[in-house]
Amino acid sequence: MALDTPKNELNSMGFAKAPKDTRVLVAMSGGVDSSVVAAQLASEGYDVVGITLQLYDHGAALAKKGACCAGRDIHDARRVAEEMGFPHYVLDYENKFRESVIDEFADSYLAGATPVPCIRCNERVKFRDLLETAKDLDADCMATGHYIQRFMGPNKAELHKAADGDRDQSYFLFSTKQEQLDYLRFPLGHLRSKAETRELARKFGLPVADKPDSQDICFVPNGSYAAVIEKLRPGAADPGQIVHLDGEVLGDHKGVIHYTVGQRRGLGIGGREPLYVVKLDVDKKHVIVGPKEALATRKVPVREINWLGDDPFESREEWHVSVRVRSTRAPKEAIVRPLSATQAEVELLSPEEGVAPGQACVFYETEGTRIWGGGWIWRGY
Repeated sequence: MALDTPKNELNSMGFAKAPKDTRVLVAMSGGVDSSVVAAQLASEGYDVVGITLQLYDHGAALAKKGACCAGRDIHDARRVAEEMGFPHYVLDYENKFRESVIDEFADSYLAGATPVPCIRCNERVKFRDLLETAKDLDADCMATGHYIQRFMGPNKAELHKAADGDRDQSYFLFSTKQEQLDYLRFPLGHLRSKAETRELARKFGLPVADKPDSQDICFVPNGSYAAVIEKLRPGAADPGQIVHLDGEVLGDHKGVIHYTVGQRRGLGIGGREPLYVVKLDVDKKHVIVGPKEALATRKVPVREINWLGDDPFESREEWHVSVRVRSTRAPKEAIVRPLSATQAEVELLSPEEGVAPGQACVFYETEGTRIWGGGWIWRGY
């Protein structure tokens, strides 16, 4: 493979110079995705620098399997760098991570919201603090193992869904700012399956080729949000009552933090028709339940909007888009009506169940793959 690029011809990272003269910082979690990105770029002759972030207590991390940025993952990232012959550094971001992600996660949960900390981590740690570190190291760009695509459009760099719909991570990256997108690269976004990624890992002889994917939020062992909140905010799990929408008290609970909107199982109030959590009233310490149809929502208030469109967000009275209100839901048609540059009302053309404050509402073009941005759901109607 040629390591030189003819003058004025762009290399695979979009620069008119040879790969060897193009420095790329690769954010390495220790998993197969980011490892393949680093190995691929190194094999193409780029000046690769690998960075792994230590995001929480190393001692605790060593005992936890299946989470990114733990002790084992740092070791795996270092091994990949050694195999491929590029420098690798570990940065202690524990304080940044706590301040920017964990504290807000705890406070949001205590306020009855259902936060998505992975979005905040991308927004405030990886694509803000680490990206600035990349610039300090004179990197031309920063590459990650996220499954999403970046294309150069007629006006600017655009964000698009991954080719593999099952692995698309656009929901978690909607808050990427335009200036960050200009600097970022996502070399895996065009792959059609995770099997292709693992095949590339085997091609490069990487020790992580068969490493399992991380399933949990990195600082939430076994998906137990409530256990983490109780550790971070002692005394937060105050007991209260489970109350039907009609006002009837159905039972007691051991803390609002143990419940999420849309939950059906584990309520401990048998003997009636199937009931779901439809709202959490933190002030009264009430878990409010009702029938499934009570979960249906058509109007969604959204704030902290990040807009990636070509025209200003407020230049129209309404935008016809598709929106995703949970990471596991398919995009559905909606009308977005701007209230300001960062706030809007979203009207879903067909009702969605389980729309919860704290979740993201991500905007997509109705025909195509482009991501227009999105915002945060902040209260119910």
